[in-house]
Amino acid sequence: MGVRHYTFVDYATQVYALVVILLVFLFHNATVEHWGWLVAAHIAGIVAVHALIEWNARKRPGKAVDFLRHFYPVLLYIWFFCETGWINRMFFKEFMDPVAVRWDQALFGFQPSIVWMEKMPYLPLSELFYASYFSYYLMIGGVGFALFLRERRQFFHFISVVSFVFYLCYIIYIILPIIGPRVFFDPIAGYLLPENVRLLAPTSGYPESVQSGWFFQLMRFVYRVFESSGAAMPSSHVAVALCTVFFSFLYLRPIRYPHLVLAILLCLSTVYCRYHYAVDVLTGALTAAVLVPFGNWLYLKSEQKSSAS
Repeated sequence: MGVRHYTFVDYATQVYALVVILLVFLFHNATVEHWGWLVAAHIAGIVAVHALIEWNARKRPGKAVDFLRHFYPVLLYIWFFCETGWINRMFFKEFMDPVAVRWDQALFGFQPSIVWMEKMPYLPLSELFYASYFSYYLMIGGVGFALFLRERRQFFHFISVVSFVFYLCYIIYIILPIIGPRVFFDPIAGYLLPENVRLLAPTSGYPESVQSGWFFQLMRFVYRVFESSGAAMPSSHVAVALCTVFFSFLYLRPIRYPHLVLAILLCLSTVYCRYHYAVDVLTGALTAAVLVPFGNWLYLKSEQKSSAS
């Protein structure tokens, strides 16, 4: 299988799929249903991606094929994310939320992800935060599409580093399953926090004033359809949002400061909206601080090799 037309993001995507195949094949247990079909699906996906790349390398592939060749990693993000919830108890059979809860308790003396909303259940504030949380999807698609229209080299740079950050986060989710603070009041995947942990922040759920918001309802729908149980630490919302800000400062400078403000609001919203523990946000920021420069370095090295060959 020749790879002469591969770019950094193609290698990253194919390697990630191979890593998942190996992990599932070697470590699957009773929690991974139909693991053989999952492995087969990944093999088929690797072949399909390779065929798409080679097809696009022809002289006249067509605009639709060209667009798909560039944006296919974005389409795979949802599949790969949801998949982590199907295979994330190969190494720890129980979710590790009690560890994250105790870390928050040790750092803050209380549970920010529960207490903040209960202390400030104001609809304008909650809608601001839920809208900020939703902006995550617009950051990825908006920056990506803007760079795609502006210059393909810049787009490949963006999609390569973003994919690198996503894939490393996904591997962590597979190994370390943490659901998030919603388990305080809503059993997810049949999991209940131990009683002594739940007592650290007793709550009956979301305040009614918050639930009446339009963005609250939108995000409830999104999570009902696409959520993956056990993908909380590090927060990929935080890590990837900060990654998109990096590219705004690099290539889209007129929007860089509004984008940065929105990303900060998004980081805060992950805790207020109860999607993440505070330590998830801290580890998400640390993940961005490490993986964005590292992924950028790998991409630039790969471009240098491609130019030299």
